[in-house]
Amino acid sequence: MADSPRIEDLRRRVQKDPASIAFAQLAEELRRAGSFEESIEACRAGLAIHPTYLSARVTLGRALIEVNALDDARTELETVLKSAPENLAAIRGLAETFHRQGQLAEALAQYRAALALAKNDPDLQQTVEELAKSVEPTKPAHVSEGLSFEQMSSEIFGAVPSPVDSHDSGIGSRESGVGIQEPEAPSAASGPEVQSSSEPTPESRIPDHGIAERQIAALERWLDAIHVARTQPGA
Repeated sequence: MADSPRIEDLRRRVQKDPASIAFAQLAEELRRAGSFEESIEACRAGLAIHPTYLSARVTLGRALIEVNALDDARTELETVLKSAPENLAAIRGLAETFHRQGQLAEALAQYRAALALAKNDPDLQQTVEELAKSVEPTKPAHVSEGLSFEQMSSEIFGAVPSPVDSHDSGIGSRESGVGIQEPEAPSAASGPEVQSSSEPTPESRIPDHGIAERQIAALERWLDAIHVARTQPGA
């Protein structure tokens, strides 16, 4: 493919004056046209004369990414960010470098920094959301919310009554004499004495061992959830 007239014009200007800052425009046009190697060459030649030309260094970093020279790209982009921490192109380039190297947590941090500067960028938003799913898996709700054992067991089994049933709590009420009516004495014609329904039977005073077992099971699930959360990345 023939070079565009603009690239040809910029190339002639740089060839005529190697110290011209037109090298930065030439390198960027070459990068956009997919001529990455020539873009890198133009950047390095110009930066040898103008080492503080940050936009040219960003172009160099982005062209290096395209040829998979990721360590060199990272060096160039980090150099830019030391002088210009809010350079959006450098932040995005560094994020892509980390992403390609498999350093997902670092990539996510840079993508989020870029999104903070470009809040209405849908591509950045989608990238951040997708990467966050891989880097920050959802933690078990019971652990992340810091629920107590009683809250945990209540969510798993519903409200769990106390092993001491309502009959035992009624004993305290009788002792205090609040709201308690004495049962009437049975008449002689009423036949054999029938035990008052308000008096708990011996069997009803025995704690329900099934409740205790359910509470133990809830505690075991709670501890398992903690263990899983601590073994997950980023926990």
